Amino acid sequence: MALIVQKYGGTSVASPDRIKSVARRVARFRAQGHQVVVVLSAMSGETNRLIALTKEVASNPTPRELDVVVSTGEQVTIGLLCMALEDIGVAAKSYTGGQVRILTDSLHTKARILNIDEAPVRKDLDEGKVVVVAGFQGVDEHGNITTLGRGGSDTTAVALAAALSGDECQIYTDVDGVYTTDPRIVPEARKLDTITFEEMLEMASLGSKVLQIRSVEFAGKYKVKLRVLSSFEDREGEGTLITVEEDKNMEQPVISGIAFSRDEAKITVIGVPDKPGIAYQILGPVADANIDVDMIIQNVGHDDATDFSFTVMRADLAKAVKVLEGVQSHIGARSIETDGAMCKVSIVGVGMRSHPGVASQMFRTLAEEGINIRMISTSEIKISVVIDDKYLELAVRALHKAFGLDTPA
Repeated sequence: MALIVQKYGGTSVASPDRIKSVARRVARFRAQGHQVVVVLSAMSGETNRLIALTKEVASNPTPRELDVVVSTGEQVTIGLLCMALEDIGVAAKSYTGGQVRILTDSLHTKARILNIDEAPVRKDLDEGKVVVVAGFQGVDEHGNITTLGRGGSDTTAVALAAALSGDECQIYTDVDGVYTTDPRIVPEARKLDTITFEEMLEMASLGSKVLQIRSVEFAGKYKVKLRVLSSFEDREGEGTLITVEEDKNMEQPVISGIAFSRDEAKITVIGVPDKPGIAYQILGPVADANIDVDMIIQNVGHDDATDFSFTVMRADLAKAVKVLEGVQSHIGARSIETDGAMCKVSIVGVGMRSHPGVASQMFRTLAEEGINIRMISTSEIKISVVIDDKYLELAVRALHKAFGLDTPA
């Protein structure tokens, strides 16, 4: 008998029929003798609907009250699933984040989990019940409802699996695993049987939408066995297992996957003094404005001046430029140039550690397709390039083929 935590996303519980389908799947696991905890998101589109409602009554809703409203979506689905389970003879009990006592900090709309009181859940499991918990939400030390940010139900599920010392945390979504890249871009993309936490963390941070990055961090930290599966397949597949250990198979591809982000914008501050502290003078005000900076390049100085380039999310471009215009004269910049039509393409793989020539192969492949690289960033297991947005699909397809990702391992 295993203790399994299952998480179902919004598309998996988007209608009464889908909820009944989830109930039948949970019942099969329970019939096999497993203890099952289920974490649910709100119905697909419901959180957006609730946010839209808040904006109809207030131009700038307070974060506390926003959390009160948007947390109700999960309360609906947990109650409906328990009803569906009981209707087919499976004992079940629902819990909101506050009832489980998922204790968080007080940072509304993007709270972080501090502790979980798992005792009530264990008691119900020992009594043979399926426990159904609202994802995405918790409560702070003052009893205020908090939410964990977009995709927070993944984090709830992993945190519960860690607190309960669960045997596996299964993330059910609308895809049947983690692929080498987006199959909508590359039809030959393959589902991976396994991927390391390191690789999945890079993929999530670089644009892969399969798992929320915080949930992967949490799972890696607490060694929670994580598996991605599809809730739209009747038969139980193996999905993709995210593991701590690297696959020791010598035939494992050097590159495990290709991630991309369409939402990049490049800013270049022209003609700033080439002196110590200039990077802080540029990026400090940007950080103070709560704008995340990704890639950074400072050119070699000439005549005591240099150019300083960095990327931000496209949605933050106008805000970042406004900040920089406010400090332009102070830092002595000649001008500010922007390009909002950028994208980022990244190759990821733990095999890079022991295989030289990966970067040169990537750059050669892009050159052969006539794709100019604007910026480059590397780590031990990934290489990212910023290129013109119009070349994104061409770049992903070419790299996928060049690294043999369309060939079964």
